[in-house]
Amino acid sequence: MTRYILRRLLQAIPLLFVISLVLFFLMQNMGDPIATMGGRNVTRSADRERLKRQLGLDKPIIVQYLYWLAGNDWAKADLDGDGIAETPGTRRGVLRGDFGLSLVNKKPVTQVIWERLPNTLLLMLTAEAMILIFALLIGIYSALKQYSTFDNIITTITFLFYSMPVFFFALVTMYIFAVNFKKWGLPYLPTVGMFEPTAGKTPLQVAWHMVLPTATLSFGFIAGYSRYIRSAMLEAMGQDYVRTAKAKGLPKPEIVYIHALKNAALPIVTIIALDLPFLLGGAIVTERIFGWPGMGRLFLDHVSRGDTPVVMGILMMIAVAVVIFQLIADILYAWLDPRIRYT
Repeated sequence: MTRYILRRLLQAIPLLFVISLVLFFLMQNMGDPIATMGGRNVTRSADRERLKRQLGLDKPIIVQYLYWLAGNDWAKADLDGDGIAETPGTRRGVLRGDFGLSLVNKKPVTQVIWERLPNTLLLMLTAEAMILIFALLIGIYSALKQYSTFDNIITTITFLFYSMPVFFFALVTMYIFAVNFKKWGLPYLPTVGMFEPTAGKTPLQVAWHMVLPTATLSFGFIAGYSRYIRSAMLEAMGQDYVRTAKAKGLPKPEIVYIHALKNAALPIVTIIALDLPFLLGGAIVTERIFGWPGMGRLFLDHVSRGDTPVVMGILMMIAVAVVIFQLIADILYAWLDPRIRYT
């Protein structure tokens, strides 16, 4: 297993290089970094050419990529021509943990991302816990009660929720639980931000503000996951080892939760391993609607403003997370199914 893990990690290195190269080339057409950095201060063509030389933007794209990857020693950039440099002159490069400075607020990219990442993890991990709990309960019970009234009702509801757009569900919940509840004199749910400014960022305030965003993030995934779990459980319950366990007189909970569920969990592990990395990137629509200060909103704001370093930092973080979570999923396969061996 150790050799397999090392081999997978070594294989991931050239893969991440290719991903970074493709993303870097695509980002070159995203916007004008000079305009993003200088704003109204950069209007003359002479100033633009000076900044391009100072920042290395007059070089070929492949040279700019090497600067981004391994660092460079360009001169400090003077954005407004007053003789004072607004950007640092030496960058260590991504290989040494330096993603550069944000073109918008001149802060290090790692700092910009870290300021928002905890907010996204809080929201996303809470939503993922809800998704797993409710999807497992619904999927297993539907499989055990196949074609019953409950199963038919749940099937209809899950297909309805799965086909419903996220923004529509968010707006409906806001209208019911915020607008109408307030109109009816009932305790209503907040719709914007993480906490009320007058109350401060207390655990109760954050939890109260998370209700609607978490529900919006969860409803579609619960519907989809529960269908996968139902299908996998139905297949597992028809296998020979389950029939043998029944013939031995084993208790039904042991048959369902130990013998059947453990083997039915393989496709679920695959789906979760694919979804979890993108939780780090946040939910763009949900965070935008509810004003949640997370990675999704950060990504959207900086894409619209042409902040290439921040966008590249977020995308590379997601790429690394995909590689890591896929490796974790492969390890879980071997733990769940003893027939799987990595040599």
